[in-house]
Amino acid sequence: MDGVGLGGDDPEVNPFVTAHLPNLTGLLGEGWYLRGNGRIHAPRASLIPTDATLGIPGRPQSATGQATILTGQNVPQLIGEHYGPKPNTAVANIIRQGTLFSEVTAAGEKAALLTPYPQGYFDAVNRGKRLYSAVPLAAVSAGLPLLNAADLRDGRAVSPGFTGQGWRDYLGFTDIPILSLPQAGKRIAALAASYRFSFFEHWPSDRAGHRGPLGDAARHLEMIDAALGGLLDAWDDENGLLIITSDHGNIEEKDHRRHTVNPVPTILVGAQHAKLAAQIRDLTDIAPVVRKFLRRNTHHASRITEESYDCNI
Repeated sequence: MDGVGLGGDDPEVNPFVTAHLPNLTGLLGEGWYLRGNGRIHAPRASLIPTDATLGIPGRPQSATGQATILTGQNVPQLIGEHYGPKPNTAVANIIRQGTLFSEVTAAGEKAALLTPYPQGYFDAVNRGKRLYSAVPLAAVSAGLPLLNAADLRDGRAVSPGFTGQGWRDYLGFTDIPILSLPQAGKRIAALAASYRFSFFEHWPSDRAGHRGPLGDAARHLEMIDAALGGLLDAWDDENGLLIITSDHGNIEEKDHRRHTVNPVPTILVGAQHAKLAAQIRDLTDIAPVVRKFLRRNTHHASRITEESYDCNI
């Protein structure tokens, strides 16, 4: 969830306060979205307030935050600043050196970025008119194909906006099937089960922080909650680890249009959530937790199959 932090309790500032979020509240308890709560351990999930500033002055940015999540390295510290939204040469070089995507594929396992891109995106990249953001750059650097409209049409991908309606309304793909929000969440879970490691990127949450009124931001959060309801209903806790996190704060403070220095919520769902949550303090700790989970579960079979253990971020 790009641009989602833990904020204060003022309903005139924080859209979480007024948004109706039954699925996340049922998972974590009332007021889970407030920055002063500390760690939350519930029966099915743990929430860790996670430092996105990483000891570097300034407001965290998407390129360095996402690169940190995918590598486990303190990328802002390595390049001397928070940088974004797209990677500069220094960030791109760190990503190309290796991420969770490349580690999984090098081990002979399947990985995927589950969010698709329209042909215009590929054309712009090929013409040098557009840069990859950190997550798709990590995927292609690992030798993975980015999913496209055909993958979305045939159910092999899920739109960043969940339902696919935006592909019809703004991109002209009139044949894209429309999913309900719970259906989209269930599809993410089903797709994740066919990979050793998968990543779903919901970037519109950052846009909702930068633009629009408070009420629209609250409705956006309700949309996310409905999709997560379907994902949580379909998630296999015993055989998978679901990680929901963010690269920086933004949407939780609608009295300005900038990123925040608030901690971000990292939510772990799965049988080992409490033990793994104890190892997370900042964004550098997420990749090591993924690695530990994947290694720990390897001993259950001589070779992990597609149907066995999976990790989805």
